[in-house]
Amino acid sequence: MLLTSRRRRIVDIWPGFVDGLAALLMVVIFVLLLFSVGQFMLTDALVGRDRALDSLRSQIAQLADVLSMERKEKAALESRLSALSSELAGAVKARDELAARLQSMTLRAEDAAASSERLGGELAAAREQIRAAEATLEEQRGTIVELEQERTRLQATLEASRQETAQQQALSERAQTQVDELNAQIAALREQLLQITHALDISESQVKEQSVEIEDLGRRLNVALADKVEELAGYRSEFFGKLREALQDNPDIRVEGDRFVLPSEVLFGSASADLDPQGKREIATIARTLKEITTQIPKDLDWVLRVDGHTDKRPIRVAFPSNWELSSARATSIVKYMIEQGVPAEHLVAAGFGQYHPIDPDDTEEAYRRNRRIELKLTSR
Repeated sequence: MLLTSRRRRIVDIWPGFVDGLAALLMVVIFVLLLFSVGQFMLTDALVGRDRALDSLRSQIAQLADVLSMERKEKAALESRLSALSSELAGAVKARDELAARLQSMTLRAEDAAASSERLGGELAAAREQIRAAEATLEEQRGTIVELEQERTRLQATLEASRQETAQQQALSERAQTQVDELNAQIAALREQLLQITHALDISESQVKEQSVEIEDLGRRLNVALADKVEELAGYRSEFFGKLREALQDNPDIRVEGDRFVLPSEVLFGSASADLDPQGKREIATIARTLKEITTQIPKDLDWVLRVDGHTDKRPIRVAFPSNWELSSARATSIVKYMIEQGVPAEHLVAAGFGQYHPIDPDDTEEAYRRNRRIELKLTSR
């Protein structure tokens, strides 16, 4: 009796240890699952961000081209301004030359006036001599004749001097007119220079305003793209999750990155682009899941389901000229069947890649089987 009671007191800890290991294993599996989901979401976000950055770089390149054209126009205006400045310098130089000529002519006119006054004095002296000669007319008749001749000569000289003075005055007036015209041209050139300077100031201010608008547009576009990418990533995750649940009976269907991969053998016969009955069932399940998600996606989110056809690298000699035509035809068959199932045609895209994007480069039957595939990708248009 005592021995029996002692045996009952021994505690069997093995079931508790097994339970602890099972709980620890479940925790590890849960952590790995969280890590896989986080890795998938991070990869999808990075792909969307790279596409958004590529689009922004393209827009920035276009805006840089517009800015380059603006700079070329500014350089042309500066060249024109330089030419106008050169013309202005030439006009100023011509004006200075005309002013020098005018000054020279003025000096000559003053000399002519002084000569005229001198000749007037000589004429008065001659007249005095004539009066004196009249008193002694008989004695100095010959002298009177000479004095009359001298007077005639002096009068002719005086008349010529007066004509020269009149010509110099006319030249002076024409020179003054030319100076006035040059001053008017200089004033017009200065007005044009002011207008060009004002236009350059306006152009520089517009360039600065456009730069500010471009920076603001880039920031807003980054925010909008980030929101759309995040929103579409959420619907993609939900779509893939429902597809996994709907297609969980087929272990060959898998998720790689942001794509849902289906082996061609599940959907098509060998070298055929017509869906077999099993393929139609699988695509109908995908179409039904996609229609459920479509009702939840906002109308302003421009999305498409891209169906990509891929083949292996072995050449085809039946029904299709090349693997490219076969892959395109298979993707188009899937898209048409989805449209028959009620998926909106504007949200579907068919693409054929042939053998040019393999996921396994080996030359084995297993590699060929993996490369013959249909990929589904929910993405923005």
